[in-house]
Amino acid sequence: MMEVRRSEERGAAHHGWLMSKHSFSFADYYDPRHSGFGPLLVINEDRVAPGGGFGTHGHRDMEIISYVLDGALEHKDSMGTGSVLHYGDVQRMSAGSGVRHSEFNGSKTDPVHFLQIWIEPDTKGIPPSYEEKHFSTDSKKGKLRLIASRDGRQDSVLIHQDASIYAAILDEGDKAEHALDSERLAYVHVIRGDVTVNGVPLKDGDALKIGGEERVVFDKAEAAEVLLFDLPA
Repeated sequence: MMEVRRSEERGAAHHGWLMSKHSFSFADYYDPRHSGFGPLLVINEDRVAPGGGFGTHGHRDMEIISYVLDGALEHKDSMGTGSVLHYGDVQRMSAGSGVRHSEFNGSKTDPVHFLQIWIEPDTKGIPPSYEEKHFSTDSKKGKLRLIASRDGRQDSVLIHQDASIYAAILDEGDKAEHALDSERLAYVHVIRGDVTVNGVPLKDGDALKIGGEERVVFDKAEAAEVLLFDLPA
C-alpha cells in the first residue's frame, strides 16, 4: 500500500501571526481520510511571525516533537524548562499526566519556521518530561539519521511509543534505504526539495503513506530534506 498526500491538499490556517499547514486533521480542519496514521496524529508546518506565538496552554498524554527549520523558537513550560531552538535542534516534550507550555518567536524581525509533530504514547499518565538534542547537517547528509526512538538509541531523543523517526538531507547521487517490517507502517514527509520514494516522485510538503512493503528507498533527490517515520500498525 502506498498513498500520496500532496502538499496542496493539506489543511491550512491563517491567523495573522501564524500560517500553518496541517497534514492531518487538526483544530478546525477535519478530513476523515487523514486523521492520523498509526500513532502519528499531527504534523503541522508552522510559520510564526516576529513577536508572535502560542500562549500558555496545556497537554496530556502526548509526545510532542518540534523540528526547527529556520529562525529561533522559544519554549517555556510548567516543568521550569526554558530554551531557544534553532535549525538542527529537535525538542521532545512528553506531556504525560499534564503539562503547560508556550512557544513563541522572540525575534522582532525574523519569522520562525518549524514542524510540530504529535505522536500518541503507548503509556498514559507518566510524569511529564522534556529533552532536546542537536543533529548537525553533516550527520544527516546522504543518509537517514535516527532522531527519535523508543529507547533513545544512537543518541536520539526518547519517545514513549514503539516508533522511530529519521531525518535525511539528500541531493543528486544520494540514495538511502530503510528496511521495514512488513507488519509496520512508514510515513515519509518531504520538508523541502524533490525526491523519489519507492518510485513515487515527491516535492516539498508532500507525504507518502506506506504499508506492506519491505523497504523504503529514497533516490533521485534534489536539495531534499525528509523525515521518515517507522510506526506500529
